[in-house]
Amino acid sequence: MKKSTFYLMMIVLSLSMFPNTSIASEKNTVAIENKVMPLEVKVMLNRLEEIKAMDKSEMKYSEKRELRKEVRSINTALRSSNGGVYLSVGAIIIIILLLIILL
Repeated sequence: MKKSTFYLMMIVLSLSMFPNTSIASEKNTVAIENKVMPLEVKVMLNRLEEIKAMDKSEMKYSEKRELRKEVRSINTALRSSNGGVYLSVGAIIIIILLLIILL
């Protein structure tokens, strides 16, 4: 009996969370277009678009591997050009626990 109520609760909770996750967001693309981007970022984004538009079916494995490396390096450069500070969930939990303990 306990298992059936637990499963019923899990189903109800999972179905109640569904509408929140199904909302599509187009705000990010608009926000990026409205910001003034540096020239280097525009060049990198254009190169990524060129790579996506390429016909990779006729390329050799080594050429594809070089393109993947280039895409990864461009992505890391774009992430680092953001200049933001990112915190993981674990770091946030530790900070909150330290604040609770100290205060």
